[in-house]
Amino acid sequence: MLPPLRIGPITVATPVVLAPMAGVTNRAFRTLCREAGQSTGFDPGLYVAEMVTSRALVERNEAALRIVTFGADESPRSAQVYGVDPATVGAAVRIIAAEDRADHVDLNFGCPVPKVTRKGGGAALPWKRQLFTDIVREAVGAAEPYGIPVTIKMRKGIDDDHLTYLEAGRIAEGLGVAAVALHARTAAQHYSGVADWESIARLKEAVRTVPVLGNGDIWSAEDAIDMVRRTGADGVVVGRGCQGRPWLFADLAAAFNGSDARVRPGLREVADVLYRHGELMIDYYDGDEHRGVRDLRKHMAWYLKGYAVGGEARHALARVSSLAELRELLDTLDLTVGYPGADAEGQRGRAGTPKTPHLPYGWLDSRELDAEFEAKLREAELSVSGG
Repeated sequence: MLPPLRIGPITVATPVVLAPMAGVTNRAFRTLCREAGQSTGFDPGLYVAEMVTSRALVERNEAALRIVTFGADESPRSAQVYGVDPATVGAAVRIIAAEDRADHVDLNFGCPVPKVTRKGGGAALPWKRQLFTDIVREAVGAAEPYGIPVTIKMRKGIDDDHLTYLEAGRIAEGLGVAAVALHARTAAQHYSGVADWESIARLKEAVRTVPVLGNGDIWSAEDAIDMVRRTGADGVVVGRGCQGRPWLFADLAAAFNGSDARVRPGLREVADVLYRHGELMIDYYDGDEHRGVRDLRKHMAWYLKGYAVGGEARHALARVSSLAELRELLDTLDLTVGYPGADAEGQRGRAGTPKTPHLPYGWLDSRELDAEFEAKLREAELSVSGG
């Protein structure tokens, strides 16, 4: 067992964090994960909302404000902010804190997708030391009067020749962040290959006064325990491993509290969770059934991974457009099918292959940010969610 995870004034009894994932970790999915963790009788972890861009928050964009709207039973409330301009990030964090929209703010320095990195954001940003420093300082300063802890989530760096994680971790620690999380891959790896857990151990050696959390290739509770044992991390951040498997948080809660109980759902149980997910999605979209069910489609393949469901049924579920249709399609499945074991576990979705990161022209020429780049970054803030 690990001691509780302390993030500023917040104590998380089970040191497990749901990673923010764009288009996935909205209130509906967070509810399923939290309920799964609570079902064990152990205190659950921390569930982070999907990433929201600072500019969209400052402009009071409706979709952005929806992302940082939490359920009445969500506590602590955790939001992740992305941005490339220090002043805008600071203003966004101040809105969240002053309007009591969250109890914790995480800063995104780990997103590897081109539409983010080509603007100098996400995993590309720590390469510019002063820009990284200024953003973290502004965020911490904006949150501090309200007692809101700020954390960061990052990658190892842009690629193996441009690693930044140790320096960024030490800078963030010195600026007063409450925890540092590392996805143990570079931006160039995207989600391919094997996560370098040894880098988490090195970060733990470098950052000594705040918790260090490890992320990458946690597909089971056993993986999480193994990561902590091998790296000395203070907790884990779980992303793709829980897609279509919110019950993974029951396994994690049990494992970190010394229990070997594990959830092994048959197809009937999966169908019940999937249907509830649909109901929660509709509620998240204020009763807009078509929008809620349409947004559920991306989850179908994850939920059904490994189960004996024919191609025709999978195709129909991936095109479902109403709750009644979802119920009807689920009822046509052979719900007596039991848990398929390892086939339902492991990696979710496509890991892909290494990719050359998309960066602003000349980004790697210097660690410093010149005036021209600075002006471009201010214009480059994205809207709503950066992926």
